[in-house]
Amino acid sequence: MKTIFNPGSYQKNISLALLLIRLAAGAFMLTHGWSKLEKAFGTEPIQFSDPLGIGVTASWALTVFAEFFCSFLLLIGLTTRLATIPLMITMIVAAFIVHGDDPFGKKELALFYLLVYIALAIAGAGRYSADNWVFNRLNQRRKR
Repeated sequence: MKTIFNPGSYQKNISLALLLIRLAAGAFMLTHGWSKLEKAFGTEPIQFSDPLGIGVTASWALTVFAEFFCSFLLLIGLTTRLATIPLMITMIVAAFIVHGDDPFGKKELALFYLLVYIALAIAGAGRYSADNWVFNRLNQRRKR
């Protein structure tokens, strides 16, 4: 549990930079996820690609989980390292499968997000996060 919530031990300026990166990546990707989530409440059947051959509904659900729910976790900085895993997988699929035959310009955004998520998976959420609060609570309990 301690590893999952470990926010990293950084100076304030690095933690502030991690906060800004988390907020930007989380908020921007959340809008992608929200537009896909809205399809569930529409009257038309879900139209979505099936790049992995697991079915349209499963592909859509996994993408919504990553882009909406995991992005929300990034925004608040909760289980940040775990939340980046589905996001990284989604960006790999987007860049190399969905846009595999497209020019670089179509892959560029997915690759940029992928690099941001890799950096967050390595660095953690920083001190301005829910991970930091949980991590400190876990440490306090262990000291008792």
